[in-house]
Amino acid sequence: MTETARTVMFHQAGGPEVMEIEDRPLGDPGPGEVRIRHRACGLNFIDVYQRSGLYPMALPHPLGMEAAGVIEAVGEGVTHLRPGDRAAYAAMPPGAYTEARVMPAAQICPLPDAIGYDQAAAMMLKGMTVEYLFHRTTPLKRGDTVLFHAAAGGVGLIACQWARSEGITLIGTAGTDEKCRLALEHGATHCINYRTGDFVARVRELTGGKGVDAVMDSVGKDTFDGSLDCLKPLGMMISFGNASGPVPPFNLAVLGQKGSLKITRPTLFTHIAEHDACQAMAQHLFRKVLDGDVSIRIDQRFPLDQVVKAHRTLEARATTGSTVLEL
Repeated sequence: MTETARTVMFHQAGGPEVMEIEDRPLGDPGPGEVRIRHRACGLNFIDVYQRSGLYPMALPHPLGMEAAGVIEAVGEGVTHLRPGDRAAYAAMPPGAYTEARVMPAAQICPLPDAIGYDQAAAMMLKGMTVEYLFHRTTPLKRGDTVLFHAAAGGVGLIACQWARSEGITLIGTAGTDEKCRLALEHGATHCINYRTGDFVARVRELTGGKGVDAVMDSVGKDTFDGSLDCLKPLGMMISFGNASGPVPPFNLAVLGQKGSLKITRPTLFTHIAEHDACQAMAQHLFRKVLDGDVSIRIDQRFPLDQVVKAHRTLEARATTGSTVLEL
């Protein structure tokens, strides 16, 4: 009898209700692949973008981009993992919302014993995102100032701690006073409630009118124009998400008018496409956690069969820290 794994699938783009749990067959790994048995998997806004159709996918398709568990079998040519190894990943193709899967091995990383499965599932995509934002996107050094939107989310709380550990001033934004306090507790130098104040005016005030060296913006449409106005001349706009919707087309000449600004739209999956780079980024993240510079806060936990509720909670911006599906 063929072994199966309970897997979250969607057959059409739409709201959370389009997700269904199905029993999907498990096979043996081929060359360059492994079979991994998950213990926990993480939720991210990219999952929402894929499910909603913002990022179109061939359907039907499984969901989920990060998880942690135990390697059950390895295919020919896989040398960095063995059966029984603890492992974690953020990787393409989607399909992490499952009990077990066969997948490419290159972006799966050996997991240190001191990091729990739930921690790892909550931090791989978010933590490696912070790693490339601070180290692989634009030169940042001790004493620089960055503006980070959604500072109390899963990526944001890691970014607050990362900035503090490297002597970078982080000005965060969040939608409630409670979330602002959370960001400050995790290392933000300042945090602005964007619902009760003008974040552009406040950033200018906090920087003595100079503006920030870089903006890290995963919100998208609602914050994009204001983010540009927060930058100092030659500053870098890093637009790495679309939580409020995609950024509308705009005139590139605006960048010149506002001070010869620079702009980039990076993704994690470009940065981790090469095996060696992915493993190095994961090791950097693991060191931050093991050294105590970064702690992973998991504020929401849902069993796999409550994935619809988990997505609704995420989309309502009713979460703080990270969210995991437990298996």
